Amino acid sequence: MTATPLDYQQVTQTIQKMGLEDFSTVTIRDIATLSRVLEKETGEPFIHLEMGVPGLKPSQIGIQAEAKALAEGCAAIYPPNGGIGRLKEAASRFVKAFIGVDVQPDNCIATTGSMQGTYAIFTTLHHAVPEKDTILFVHPGFPVQTTQCEMIGLKTLGFDIHDYRGEKLLQRLEEFLQRGDIAAVVYSNPNNPSWVCFTEEELKGIGELATRYDTIILEDLAYFAMDFRRDLSKPFQAPYQATVARYTDNYILTISGSKAFSYAGQRVGVTVISDVLSARVFPALQNQFGVGAFGRFFYDRVMYTLSSGVCHSSQHALAAMMEAACDGTFDFVDEVREYGRRAAAMKEILLSNGFYLVYDNDQGAPLADGFYFTVQYPGMTDVELTRELMYYGISVFPLDTMGSTLQGVRVCTSFITQEQMPLFRERIALFNQNHKN
Repeated sequence: MTATPLDYQQVTQTIQKMGLEDFSTVTIRDIATLSRVLEKETGEPFIHLEMGVPGLKPSQIGIQAEAKALAEGCAAIYPPNGGIGRLKEAASRFVKAFIGVDVQPDNCIATTGSMQGTYAIFTTLHHAVPEKDTILFVHPGFPVQTTQCEMIGLKTLGFDIHDYRGEKLLQRLEEFLQRGDIAAVVYSNPNNPSWVCFTEEELKGIGELATRYDTIILEDLAYFAMDFRRDLSKPFQAPYQATVARYTDNYILTISGSKAFSYAGQRVGVTVISDVLSARVFPALQNQFGVGAFGRFFYDRVMYTLSSGVCHSSQHALAAMMEAACDGTFDFVDEVREYGRRAAAMKEILLSNGFYLVYDNDQGAPLADGFYFTVQYPGMTDVELTRELMYYGISVFPLDTMGSTLQGVRVCTSFITQEQMPLFRERIALFNQNHKN
């Protein structure tokens, strides 16, 4: 038996004991739990690359604003369903400063993280356009979003972005939209986990299709401004975060406090609905609920029944960070560039030891180094690689669970530290030594 950093029998027994023999069905949480258990049982440190959880300290701007709000008594008061005025104003200004799009404050709605935002959006669509019962996902993507649709009763379809860029992407989208049952198209930009980024030409085409087929585009901006190939850190000046919002009124943006602001634990984000879509009255909503306007139904019916608003103090935190970013006193992009530096170092280690990038270019250009990237080792399936790396104290996540048609694993850069890089190099080199032909 080949020597591995973690005892082979012990790891195998733990996998069996936890009922995780079939890695094709594991969730991200399963992988995270298994790695933590093995870390404790073996006494060996794990290199955690599986969870998309921020690994940087939150900004003191947010912490101080939240503490101040708590000290002033906000915890005793229910927040408004659509969000406090301060956050709505800050979000509207932030969208103008870093996306270059005008949206009224009323249509910037606080949510308990983007996760709740997407659930509320899917619920709203389910009732607003009952004749369109399918959500189209541009894969790979965040698997929980498809689970949300299943919970609500929406059908899902998807295709892998790998073979569809430029004009091919638009042709593929139109093939689906011509069916007439697509309520919304969902994608993240940058993409989780491939890290490809749509171009303005692609987004223009997507926007035109959305208008032509009267379909909503849900743009997940969880990794806001993290295309580090361009400097997106300067408020109110180009270049701006790429977005479909410049090319259609049928858009919804979700902006998370988790990654760009490292504020994941407080579960706060903003859903931005275009002014036109927000005001649009849908007969199905009016007839069933007495509230026909899309935006008002979203916050006065869906958000109200889900959580009766969003944690009061965390709204002040996100508002303060957005205000400082717009004022130019808080460079939130510079804060998260560390993820790009980690990605570059990890790619060098992996590629020099037999691994290769799965999603390996962005329409012929090199990918940005960022929060995620994807790799594979020759001769293995993604499930086999995920399991085998466990014996080397490295936890990753297989791509097939994210809608990808390709074999490989997702690597997240958030938890690995500079101090762990030598250990990572040592373990990857040993892995390659044990597996190369």
